[in-house]
Amino acid sequence: MTVSTLRPRLIGAALTAGLFVAISASSARAQDTQPFTTEDALNVASLTVRDVTDDGRYIVATRATQRDRKNVDHMRFGDPTYVSPSLADVWVIDTETREHVSLFDEKVQVRSFAWSPDGSTVAFLLLKRNEYLLHTYDRERNRVREVDLKTDKSIASNSPLMWRPDGSGVVLGLRPDGWAETSRQMFLDLSEGPTIVQDSRKPFLAWDVVRSQNSLIIPALVELPSRDVRELRGEGGGRFSGFTQSDDGQFLSFIETTPIKTSYTRNGGAEYEVWALDLSSGEARSVREKSETRINPNWNDAGDAFAYADSGDVFVQALAGGDARNLTEEHRTSISDDDTTKLRYAVLRWRPDGEALLVSSQRGYHLLDAESGAIELVYETPEDTAAAPNLTVNGWSADGRQLYMTYSAKDRWERGLVRYDLASRQMTDLVKDRNLYSRWRFSEDGQKIFYNFSDGDRPNDLYMADADFHEITRLTDLNPWLDNRTLTRSELVEYLDADGNKLYGILYYPVNYEPGQRYPLVAEIYEDFFDNGFNHRMNLLTNAGFFAFRPSANLEIGFPGEGWLKGVTAGINKLIDRGLVDPEKLGVHGTSYGGYATNLLITQTNRFAAAINISGKVNIISFLGDSPKITTRNYRAAENGQDRIGATLWEQPQKYLAHSAILNADRIETPLLMLTGEGDWNVPATNQREMYYALRRLEKEVVWVHYMNAGHGAGRSSTVEDFHDHWNRILTWYREHFADEDETKVTDETAAGR
Repeated sequence: MTVSTLRPRLIGAALTAGLFVAISASSARAQDTQPFTTEDALNVASLTVRDVTDDGRYIVATRATQRDRKNVDHMRFGDPTYVSPSLADVWVIDTETREHVSLFDEKVQVRSFAWSPDGSTVAFLLLKRNEYLLHTYDRERNRVREVDLKTDKSIASNSPLMWRPDGSGVVLGLRPDGWAETSRQMFLDLSEGPTIVQDSRKPFLAWDVVRSQNSLIIPALVELPSRDVRELRGEGGGRFSGFTQSDDGQFLSFIETTPIKTSYTRNGGAEYEVWALDLSSGEARSVREKSETRINPNWNDAGDAFAYADSGDVFVQALAGGDARNLTEEHRTSISDDDTTKLRYAVLRWRPDGEALLVSSQRGYHLLDAESGAIELVYETPEDTAAAPNLTVNGWSADGRQLYMTYSAKDRWERGLVRYDLASRQMTDLVKDRNLYSRWRFSEDGQKIFYNFSDGDRPNDLYMADADFHEITRLTDLNPWLDNRTLTRSELVEYLDADGNKLYGILYYPVNYEPGQRYPLVAEIYEDFFDNGFNHRMNLLTNAGFFAFRPSANLEIGFPGEGWLKGVTAGINKLIDRGLVDPEKLGVHGTSYGGYATNLLITQTNRFAAAINISGKVNIISFLGDSPKITTRNYRAAENGQDRIGATLWEQPQKYLAHSAILNADRIETPLLMLTGEGDWNVPATNQREMYYALRRLEKEVVWVHYMNAGHGAGRSSTVEDFHDHWNRILTWYREHFADEDETKVTDETAAGR
């Protein structure tokens, strides 16, 4: 029975196809342009392609803005039953006529889109009454229907969704009976008590148990149009993922994960098994026995065999039976006569005919015969890898004779797509220039290529090209109103850090820039930066009259704290030497790891007039156990992850002390603004509170702003009102500390663009 029927409306006319022209922000601006404000930042739209029909004729996509992701209840992070808001318009785009059809009259919360094999129907999950319900869109009838499943079980919020190969129905995931009530109560027991007990004699941290509830699903087959539901595994569900169907529709394959214990390393703590379920008989059998080694099956197009890498070897396993075959054991020779290191192979993708695999090694790309194991080096990695461009395989030509690779130079903005002929070993440039390309997709027959395009300063739009890039069509114009806004322009800056390492940073010019004049500069720091792209933060800073700069840092394991001092300041020196920047008006800030870097940096230098720590830790020791909902991640981050300490606290305590800004708070002379969120599951505000109390005790200038409705990212991750307040405080903080004594300070209304 159909519960509801919604009729989509046509919202776009055909866009005229034309020659590819890079969109220049400067040339598009009219004389009556307005400043880019925080209100504008909330309204910039982006498009996400969700699925494409096999022939490339139709696209289903969602269009959303930052405004559509506000009002998250951050206090419910870790609650398996909570679905955070993420609204969007749903579009179906005809790539031949460029017409856009909107499936709803308002923004909705949707996920998991899939076109039927014949391209006539889109299946998707729509959030209603706080649960996801199956819906279909009939393209020919231009109609959305809710599919009322014949089951009392709910669809899982992380459900897979795939059509049966013959189009007779879909595969999705259900929740076990009582799942919501049990999961919610488990969350409340750990969040509110009244008594919370943690016991190391149990195999799991308590929050690991709660979070793992989200992976419990029951794979199910929904027949259409009857709406009959057939559960494919037991009532209690399991932790299943990686669903794949064979082309003939006989087998549904998946990975089952069985947790064993909480692990403090990246590996271990669970067992993984690959199953094949015969949908005709209902019999399930293991096709790769249970192992603690995590597996990432790479399936062939037919879905009847998969490949995987293990300890440098490539194995192939067929669903028809038999053991996995090691295809590379005899090829594990030395890299070269000068380097006796053994070759290690990794799986990239199957050739379309399923008879060979593309694999990689230290030497380059190889074609590996899936039956005989014969191997051929088809692309050799250049000797000078430091200077060679980055090449990433994105797809095959339909006949399997050519590879499509994304291209990016390492020393300049030169990016695009190339095609590599395996027989001739020739590389052909399809598109290569300073513009920014991303999210490549190919139609089944390889005749249509879809991608996001930007000149590097404007937001992305969706484009389509033929296989040779002779015909290029723009499919969307998402933000035409930005033609009437003052936007920044970006530049790649090359410089040497204090150790002589070549680094790169992205410089964003003040929108009112006049050559020969020096401007204040605000550096946003994190790790490495190279590619540009539309950035609302950089536009807000440059519209305030500042240079904005995203410098890179060379972060050494065991001594990462030195990297920001050596890299950030060297990059700024380069800009000062060019006569662009006022050395007395320097600011620095960062978010999360960047906030941590900022606070650490100002314990080592007094060069900055103002600094801002947004959701960044200040005490790496107390931080180890500061975020219970993310369980062991902070230990892993310090020991072998992003924090780069490279040892445990008990092995190298002095390194933890050296990388805790709180212990050197007495050295800070830079005025510091700290922004935090009450619901921050990543860096709890209690960590930054330590810095506020320390600097106040030391009679330093410090302001701490705490947003009660926010999470990680402080005000910009909260409500619309908090987003405005967040940016108003940032711009006001810098202007106050950059201002000469006789300059007028910015008002709240000016900073917020209201």
